[in-house]
Amino acid sequence: MKRACKHIDNNQQPIKELPVEITSGKKLFHHMKKGFNLLIIFFAILFLVGNLTSCEKFFEPDQEVTLTEEQMYSDWYEYRAAIMGLYGLQQQLVEQLLVLGELRADLLEITPNADADLVEVYNLNISKENKYASPQNFFKLIAATNRFIATLEATYPDVLDPSTPVNNYDRVYGEALCMRAWAYFNAVRIYGKVPFIDQRISTIDEINEFINSPGTYTDSVYVRYGIDGYHNDTIYNQQVVLEKNYFDTERVIRHFTHELETKVKAVGVNHYIENDDNTWEVTIWSTWSYNTLMGHMYLTLGDLAKSAHYFEEVIYNNTTNRRYQIDNAFAYSQWGNIFYNVDSREHIYTIWFNKASQQQNDFQLMFEPWGANQFMLKPTRQAVHKWETQWRGAVVRYDYVIKDSTKTMSPGQPSDFYRGYGVSYLYTRGTNYLIANDYLKMLEYKRLEEERSVESIMENMDTIVTKYSLSGGSYDRDANYIIYRAGGVNLYLAEIYNHWVYEDANGNPSRYVQNALNIINNGSNFDMSESRVQMGIRGRVGLGSGEAAFKITDITFSFDPFTNKVTGWRDLTGNLQAKQYLLEENIMEERARELAFEGERYYDLMRVAQRRGDPSYLAKIISEKFPNGKRQIIYNHLLNPNNWYINYFE
Repeated sequence: MKRACKHIDNNQQPIKELPVEITSGKKLFHHMKKGFNLLIIFFAILFLVGNLTSCEKFFEPDQEVTLTEEQMYSDWYEYRAAIMGLYGLQQQLVEQLLVLGELRADLLEITPNADADLVEVYNLNISKENKYASPQNFFKLIAATNRFIATLEATYPDVLDPSTPVNNYDRVYGEALCMRAWAYFNAVRIYGKVPFIDQRISTIDEINEFINSPGTYTDSVYVRYGIDGYHNDTIYNQQVVLEKNYFDTERVIRHFTHELETKVKAVGVNHYIENDDNTWEVTIWSTWSYNTLMGHMYLTLGDLAKSAHYFEEVIYNNTTNRRYQIDNAFAYSQWGNIFYNVDSREHIYTIWFNKASQQQNDFQLMFEPWGANQFMLKPTRQAVHKWETQWRGAVVRYDYVIKDSTKTMSPGQPSDFYRGYGVSYLYTRGTNYLIANDYLKMLEYKRLEEERSVESIMENMDTIVTKYSLSGGSYDRDANYIIYRAGGVNLYLAEIYNHWVYEDANGNPSRYVQNALNIINNGSNFDMSESRVQMGIRGRVGLGSGEAAFKITDITFSFDPFTNKVTGWRDLTGNLQAKQYLLEENIMEERARELAFEGERYYDLMRVAQRRGDPSYLAKIISEKFPNGKRQIIYNHLLNPNNWYINYFE
C-alpha cells in the first residue's frame, strides 16, 4: 500500500488514506436529495480538501489528545462520504453498460448521426480505442472499492467477525463488497476474461501498471501498521510481487459469490430516519439488491437451484406490502410510471441521477431528435414489432381433429399498448410525433393488409426511444438507470422454473413449468389468499388471459403477426425439449417487451445460447436487424462465441 495519511480513532488504529477518486465521485453522489444530514457535506468537504492539500495536517491530530465524541462521529461520516463517492463511480459506467448491452443485440440500431464509436459497436467490430470498450471506469471502481474495503478491514476488524453484532460499518462494508463484485461481473460479461486485481492494488495508476506488466508485477513498498498504530510502527515493509491472473466468467462468479456469502454480514445503511426518504435503500446496495446480484450471477453460471434461492428471497418476501410481486401498482396505463420516479414497489436497485446536483448522463443525447440532442440510436424494426404484434381479446375456434380447420373468428386488438407506444418508443416526423389514434389506425390498416393506407400514415416516420425521456425535460439528461427491478427478477424466475427439474414425493422427476406460466400470465404462483391482488407480468398490461396468455400445449398453432390469422400448427406431443424451448423463447420475447433498452438484452441472448450450446440462437436473432447484404456476414461472425466478447485483454 502506498504511503498513507494516518488518523487515530478511539481504538488507536490507523485510518489509511481514502483516494480522491472515492471522495470526489460525481459531487459526492446523490443522496443529499431530501435534506440529508449536513454533517455529511461538512465532513466530505473537509475530507476531500485534506486529500487534495495536506493530508498530514488533517489526518494526524495530536496523538496525545483524547478523542472527543465529535471526532468519533467524523470517522463515520468520512466513511459515509467515501461510499457516496463509490456510487459516483458507478454512475460513470451507465452509458457503457446500456450501449454494450443493447446496441450489440437486436433492439437498437444506429442512425446516420451516430459517432464512430457507436458505429463500431453496432457492427460488432470494436477497437481497443473505442470509448465503450475501455475498462478504465471498471478499474477505477475496483481500485476505489479495494482501498475502501482494505481500510475498513484494517481499522474495524469486527467487519470480518460474523459473531459480532451488526453495525453500520458492517453495512457499508457489505455495500462496497457488492459494488466490487458487480463491477467484476459486468466487466467479465463484456470482455470474457478480466484481470484479477489484488486488494493491495488500490489506485488506477497501479492497476494500469499491473495490466501492462509482462506477467508479474512488483508493487512499491507495502506498509502494514502495527496493532496499535500509535507510533506508526510497522510489522513489515517490503515489496510485493503479484502474478497477473485472468478470471473467466465462471471463475469471477465462483470467487465473488463465495466472497459475498462468507464475508457479508449486512448490506446497506438506511438513512430513512434522517432524510425521511423511503426510496433510499433502492438507490444503494441493500439486502434486496445483494440477493438479486447473487441470483443473477448464479443464473449466468447455470446453477439454477442457487439462483432460484436468491431470487425467491426477493420475490416471495414477508414485507407488509409484499414488495416486488406483480400487482396493480403499475398496471395498464400506470406501467410507464416505473420510469418516472424511484419506487420501492418495483425498483430493486437503481442508479439515481439529478441535474440539480450536476449528475447527468447521455441517454437523452443519444436517443432524442430534438433540441441539442443528437439522435444517434433508435429502436429496430424487430423491437417495434415485438409490441405491435401482440393481440388482446382475440377469439379462436380450435379443431384438434382437423387441425387445418382451426380459424381466428375475431382477431382482437393489436399492440402491447401500455408498454410499447408512447412509453418505450414513438414514431416521429421531424419534431412531430404520431398521435395515438393514428397509431391505432395504422395497426388496423396493417391487419386489413391495406398497404397504401399504412404508407400514407407512416411516410417519412422514424422511431425513437422514449424510456429515458419520461421523467424530465430534454435538457435535464438525468434519467435514472435501473439495474434490477421486479419485472426482470420475476421473469428470471420464470426462466429458471421452465428448466428446473426436481423429484416429487414419489421420486419422479417433476417440472415447475406451470409456475413459470403463472408468473408471466396472472401471478397465481403467489398466495392468492392474500389481500394483495396479483396480476403477472403480462396480466398487468392486459395480456395475461384468453388467447393473449402464454400456454404450452401438445398442438401449438402459429398466427400471422399482423393479421392474427392462423398460419399453421406443430405437433409437440412427447417432445418435452421442444415445449421447453418454445416457452423459453416466449420468455425471452417477454423480457424484450418488458425490459427493452435497459441494458440486458445482449446478455439474455448469450445466456440462452450458452445453455443450449447453440451459438446460432444468438446469431440468428441479432443478424436479423442487418440489411440483406450484411446479414449473413454478421451471422457467421456470431457463430463463434469468442466474437461475443470485446477481446481487450488478448
